[in-house]
Amino acid sequence: MNGQRVGYVRVSSFEQNAERQLDGVVLDRTFTDWASGKDTKRPQLDAMMTFVRSGDTIVVHSMDRLARNLDDLRHVVQALTQRGVRIEFSKECLTFTGEDSPMANLMLSVMGAFTEFERALIRERQREGIALAQQRGAYRGRKPALSDAQVADLRRRVDAGERKAQIAREFGVSRETLYQYLRSTR
Repeated sequence: MNGQRVGYVRVSSFEQNAERQLDGVVLDRTFTDWASGKDTKRPQLDAMMTFVRSGDTIVVHSMDRLARNLDDLRHVVQALTQRGVRIEFSKECLTFTGEDSPMANLMLSVMGAFTEFERALIRERQREGIALAQQRGAYRGRKPALSDAQVADLRRRVDAGERKAQIAREFGVSRETLYQYLRSTR
């Protein structure tokens, strides 16, 4: 008996079009994460890993949608194929079954390494672009999470002894963001 064809889609933001990745591919079920590839906690990836069974086929648009580094890619592919799950990468035209030849394993490693390298180049160009924009005065960075009045209230409440975790929740920021505001000049 043939298993199910299961799609996995990952987009980095809600503005991106998730449907285009596996457009036209017939699937029984699709799992979609809206998360950066660097995030290790992707709920839909975890749900898909739990859902699939031996005989199923996972279809992913490209390797970089499944993992952003070679170690994670190898780990996910190996974990799935050891359970009898087949993985197809549409863009790279590669399929892994667990009974792969040494050449298939080499292709996984080479293509995964290229994916990781490409991501590193993108980050490097992004840093260079931000630095140039800052020199021109065109880049101001991210909008502050809290207004000056909120920061003053936050500091007053911390100085009064309130729990920082509770204050952070009320302001809708992480504790690290709260600590950054506390470390900044008063």
